[in-house]
Amino acid sequence: MKSGRIVADPPVIIPFEDFITPDEGWEDPIPVIKKLISSYRRTLGQHHHPLEEYRYVHSAYKMVGVGSVGTRCYIMLLLGRDNYDPLFLQVKEAQSSVLEPFVGKSTYSHHGQRVVAGQRLTQGSPDIFLGWGEIEGRHFYVRQLADMKGCVKFGEHDSPDLAGFVEYCGLCGWALALAHAKSGDAAMIAGYCGTSAVLDEAIGKFAMAYSKQTEKDHAALDKARLTGRIRVAANVV
Repeated sequence: MKSGRIVADPPVIIPFEDFITPDEGWEDPIPVIKKLISSYRRTLGQHHHPLEEYRYVHSAYKMVGVGSVGTRCYIMLLLGRDNYDPLFLQVKEAQSSVLEPFVGKSTYSHHGQRVVAGQRLTQGSPDIFLGWGEIEGRHFYVRQLADMKGCVKFGEHDSPDLAGFVEYCGLCGWALALAHAKSGDAAMIAGYCGTSAVLDEAIGKFAMAYSKQTEKDHAALDKARLTGRIRVAANVV
């Protein structure tokens, strides 16, 4: 951020004014953004919410990770009492669930609301800025732009900490099981899993197959890079 603006860092971050064109239908994006903020505010639920202490300043496009390929993502800068009191929000597009063809449509008509409802249900202490809204008919959910994920290292490449990695996987499994227990019928899930190793082995086989597919996908991507079919940017974080 510089002087109340989001600094461009292409291709990861591109300010709105650098990529919005008349072809996008957004000759003036400000009314669209303010409409989004207004509808988003109504989803936060509290009579007085900290969001009301901030005013909108600037927006930018933000490149998303592999898990969000094909969806739009923006970041918004809001300021409180001065330039030293910023609030960055991430506005992420939410599309229909990949499970929909198998389990039917969601009971939520708004995909952003579906995502938010799931996060509020499974997380012990969800983001107080977690909500949803729309931009030109597209569904989005909104949250603070803050990386709350932890990072664990398991020794150097020549001496990996396999015991630590196994323990870490166990903790991840415990956290996932707790989330499922909070969001579903815990007794039914436990009965489905059973006491045998059938489910464990099935999950293990899937993980190995997924790992091999990932390696194939990366090889195909690298081949496209070497032949010039696609352009890539190095050291993008």
